[in-house]
Amino acid sequence: MPEKRLPMRQLREVLRLYFESHLAPQQIGTICKVSKSTVQRYLERLKSAELSWPLPADLDDVALERRLFPPPPVVSPEERCLPDCAAIHRELKSRKNVTLQLLWEEYKQANPLGYAYSWYCELYREWQCRLDVVLRHEHRAGEKTFVDYAGQTVPVIDPKTGEIRQAQVFVAVLGASNYTYAEATWTQNLWDWIHSHVRAFEFFDGTSQLVIPDNLKSGVKKPCYYEPELNRTYGDLANF
Repeated sequence: MPEKRLPMRQLREVLRLYFESHLAPQQIGTICKVSKSTVQRYLERLKSAELSWPLPADLDDVALERRLFPPPPVVSPEERCLPDCAAIHRELKSRKNVTLQLLWEEYKQANPLGYAYSWYCELYREWQCRLDVVLRHEHRAGEKTFVDYAGQTVPVIDPKTGEIRQAQVFVAVLGASNYTYAEATWTQNLWDWIHSHVRAFEFFDGTSQLVIPDNLKSGVKKPCYYEPELNRTYGDLANF
C-alpha cells in the first residue's frame, strides 16, 4: 500500500520543531496532529536522503518530495522472487494468528525487491484457485447448527488483584448463513456446555433441525461414526 505523505509545508514545520525547538517526536506529533511514528519516519527519510537542517534554500517542495520519496528501482521479473504459495498455504493452516500481511512482511524482509503486498495477495489467490476441491458442504437454511469450543482461550484479568484466568470460548454457527453466537465461560464442563446451548438458542430465537457437536466429552460420552452415545443430560436437552 502506498505510504500516506504529509504536505511539504507540514513536513517543514515538523523538521523546524525538531531541529530548532528541540521537541520530542511525541510533542511534535501532538502539535502537528500526526502520530509519533510518522514524525520518526520522516526524520529517518531525511537522514536516508542525506539532507540536514536547515534545508538548502534552493530546495523547493517538489524537489524535497523527490529527495524524500525517490521512485522505486526498476526491477526485472528475473530479479523478483516469486512468493512460495504452497508454503504460504501451509503457514496459514498450521500457525496460529498468522495472516497474509504478516507472511508478506517476512517475505519482504528476505526479499527487499519482492512484490508489493497487493500483488503478493493476488498471486496467492490465483494459486489458491487452482487447488483441487476435496469436498463441498451444502447446507439448507434451518437444518444444522455447529457447536464447539474454540481452540484458543481468552485471558480475563481481575481488575482488583491482577490475576489472569483463561476463559473458554463457546461457538455456535448456523450452517447455511454462518450466523454466529459466541460466549466465554470458565470451563467446558457439562453445566457450562448446556447453558451455553440454551443462550445460543435464545440468541438465534429458535433451533435448527440438527445440532452438530464435536466429540467433546460434555456432549458425546462415546464417539462412534454410526451410533455415538450422547451424554444423558445433553440428550435430554436435545429431546426438549
